[in-house]
Amino acid sequence: MSNTPASALSTGRSLTYLIVAGIAWGTAGAAASLLFRASDLGPLALSFWRCVGGLVLLLGALALRRGPRAAAPAEPRRRRLVRILGTGIGLTVFQSAYFAAVEATGLAVGTVVTLGAGPVLIAVGARLLMGERIGAGGATAVAGALAGLGVLVLGGGGAEVRPLGVVLAVVSAAGYAAITLLTRWLGRDGGATDALSTTTWAFAVGAVGLLPAAALEGLVPHTDAPAQVLGLLVYVAAVPTALAYALYFAGAAVVRAATVSVIMLLEPVSAALIAVTLLGERLTAATVGGTLLLLTAVTGLALAEARTAAAGRRRGEAVAVTVTS
Repeated sequence: MSNTPASALSTGRSLTYLIVAGIAWGTAGAAASLLFRASDLGPLALSFWRCVGGLVLLLGALALRRGPRAAAPAEPRRRRLVRILGTGIGLTVFQSAYFAAVEATGLAVGTVVTLGAGPVLIAVGARLLMGERIGAGGATAVAGALAGLGVLVLGGGGAEVRPLGVVLAVVSAAGYAAITLLTRWLGRDGGATDALSTTTWAFAVGAVGLLPAAALEGLVPHTDAPAQVLGLLVYVAAVPTALAYALYFAGAAVVRAATVSVIMLLEPVSAALIAVTLLGERLTAATVGGTLLLLTAVTGLALAEARTAAAGRRRGEAVAVTVTS
């Protein structure tokens, strides 16, 4: 991981970081599928070990981080506590339900529904809770995402798309959306934040919260391939967790939010490719059609967000010109 301050990164390097992060996140579900096949480890226990491993590695990243911090006022203690607890709870729901969805309905469908429903829930939540306008383009994208979800559920067939897995994926998406909405709400006044530090301690919250349920499910997996299981657990903690989050935070600090949203579509795409080529999952025509509808809708939401942000900047510039003239 680079110690270069985010503001010093070039746009090209930031885009590379985001691409690597998106692909790495797409492999988390594949590793989970292999773990479920090789052992009796459950989704809650897997989520617990991911939190523990991610916490250890990100603590190391924080300790190694060098260079002057950005000159900005420290975040108030109460708001920082709310941010860490909220992010920790959201991350716990997000990844636990996601792993459960992968176990229930497969890697491809579980990932696509989670990552497709997330931006839709964010758009709707921002409209209802913070009064953010969706606009005609955003409303069309939301409708397209719902249509894609309907095609997946109703047309995929019980063998490929299981309703319980879809429900779990939507719950996972709700956890992801809650984190994003909390971040937007807390960031309305433009206060300083340290995303890497917040996520590190959020993993600590997740580990503590998951421990009782994970212990009941079984913390130590029974397996005939202990080396494979241990290697997969280390991989989940290191690559799609510590490395991916570190790269994501560095890249997202430079690249526009709408561009980030589109690049992150690499996660469900890479997961679907892994599911078909390496895990032997079968995608029906309805599954492919629903997936394309969902991904197209997410792209539409990102473009709508970009247009809204550009319009806001133009209005701000017009007001500035009027005031100074």
